[in-house]
Amino acid sequence: MTKNTILTFRKKKREGKKLTMLTAYDYTMARIIDAGQVDAILVGDSLGNVMLGYADTVSVTMDDMVHHCAAVSRATSHALVVGDMPFMSFQTSVEEALRNAGRLMKEGRVNAVKLEGGHRVCPQIKAMVQAGIPVMAHLGLTPQSVNAIGGYRVAGRTKGKAELLLEESLAVQDAGAFSLVLECVPVRLASLIARRLDIPVIGIGSGNGCDGQVLVTQDMMGMSTDFTPKFVKVFAPVGDAMRKAVADYVQAVESCEFPEEQHGFAVDDEAIEGLY
Repeated sequence: MTKNTILTFRKKKREGKKLTMLTAYDYTMARIIDAGQVDAILVGDSLGNVMLGYADTVSVTMDDMVHHCAAVSRATSHALVVGDMPFMSFQTSVEEALRNAGRLMKEGRVNAVKLEGGHRVCPQIKAMVQAGIPVMAHLGLTPQSVNAIGGYRVAGRTKGKAELLLEESLAVQDAGAFSLVLECVPVRLASLIARRLDIPVIGIGSGNGCDGQVLVTQDMMGMSTDFTPKFVKVFAPVGDAMRKAVADYVQAVESCEFPEEQHGFAVDDEAIEGLY
């Protein structure tokens, strides 16, 4: 099986073929997703919400990201693995950003990193690319800035904000990003940006005019119970099946229906003779 690279992204954009990306945070889920031939796996800082139970992504640390990226990378032989740069791992300085991106590459064994922001992070993107670290940019709704922007809001709905979003998209491309995630951007604006950019634009809540799509796996499998965003489609109610399996297990154990004889191991009588 051929491992995807950033060249895969460029080729699909050039040929007009859609890119697919899903999140994974652990070895087991990553193996399942990788076997499904997805183009890329994002080890998102959404692990804070999905795996660690945080209210947002702000509390996720570099150690968290390295740990989960390494688990996903060990499971993946086909998909490009992208690791999120968590809050305050790249904002303070170019040097700190480069050091932390290097950790995700060396310790987390990812193939690329992703970071949120436009003009203000272009120096970090340039430094990473010059150091040989592929960078995926992220604009629109940027969850790490949820406190600064006053909540989870659709981006680019006014003329001024739409113009700024296009400018920042072009800026991160010029800085060297190999692709761009647009989150919760109006459909027509996202389509326009995808057409203007030479690099692939991956949408989440940004319509079908993007060059590809990304979703949180637990959302698209119906495993999330707290909140399901408007842009999510549940492709299989796996969460319902899992909850039923747990309930069935509890009932089977309590009623002594499990384990049955075929689930145990035999022993010769002489081995336990006299132990009673």
